[in-house]
Amino acid sequence: MPINRAALLLCALIAAGSLSAPGTAQPVPGISPQAAEQRLGAVVRLRLTVPGDARTAESLGRERNGSGVVIDQSGLILTIGYLMVEAESAEVMFAHGRTLPAQIVGYDHESGFGLLRTLEPPRVAPAPLGRSAGLKPQDPVMIAAHGGAGGARPAIVVSRRVFAGSWEYMLEDAIFTSPPHPAWSGAALFDNGGRLVGIGSLAVNDAAGQNFPIPGNMFVPIDRLSGILADLIADGAPAGPRRPWLGLSTEEARGRLFVARVTPESPAARAGLAPGDIVLGVDGAPVGDLADFYRKLWAAGDAGVRVRLTVLAGMTLREVTVETADRHAHLRLKRTF
Repeated sequence: MPINRAALLLCALIAAGSLSAPGTAQPVPGISPQAAEQRLGAVVRLRLTVPGDARTAESLGRERNGSGVVIDQSGLILTIGYLMVEAESAEVMFAHGRTLPAQIVGYDHESGFGLLRTLEPPRVAPAPLGRSAGLKPQDPVMIAAHGGAGGARPAIVVSRRVFAGSWEYMLEDAIFTSPPHPAWSGAALFDNGGRLVGIGSLAVNDAAGQNFPIPGNMFVPIDRLSGILADLIADGAPAGPRRPWLGLSTEEARGRLFVARVTPESPAARAGLAPGDIVLGVDGAPVGDLADFYRKLWAAGDAGVRVRLTVLAGMTLREVTVETADRHAHLRLKRTF
């Protein structure tokens, strides 16, 4: 079996001592054992409940579990948004066994971040925020899910690149790591100085890129937080205009963009788009991959703008005008304080 470049890099780092083999106990790199214990103590387990009429209940489930990271003394917790979007109740469990109820604070679809806050101070040291901009391939990192040292795994950064998700989501500077962590949802990504530089979003099979398939995880860079944190705390969402939203889940296959799912009651549903349609263009301009599709869609204007999609439905080529919407307005978001 051929070994790809990323796999060889992992083996080389293990052999050089930069990364220990899976299954061995590891401190957070670059800091003392005491500081490492504090960092891991800031990573908590989240248990959230979503009402049955939530827009995301069918796709994401009503009971959601994952990790989050305490980022201030008051109990503000940063996590990945799909765990908490539309939730009506939240519970936070700490590594030392304490459990606290939490409030739903805010959600940002563009970054993927979600915020909660415990109803009383958590009495754990918050994780210090780092800078993800300087993180580069081959840098050693630590992925920490809830559970203290038992939830921590060493990894390396294998690529920094664009990530485009089927659910009208894109990051220009996503962080990809390997080996994969089994509990990635909301997990903390710590750099070599023990600073929080990312929040876990996905398990992927192409962490090193399409030409070097290797399993790993995708993290949302922490640098995306600074510009929206104050708005999330104050208003539950970022201020300013929103991107236009269609309500399509689109997959790349055989060089085409196939509609996999249409969100009920969405702009795309009202316009008559259906699974199996192939998206060929936006406002007369052809689209290539998902990233190109999103860039052209979002360049058309703010939420509410009308866009013209060129669509192949079966053997029929047609132009479909869609009046876009604000995704946040479509969701049944709750602030529980």
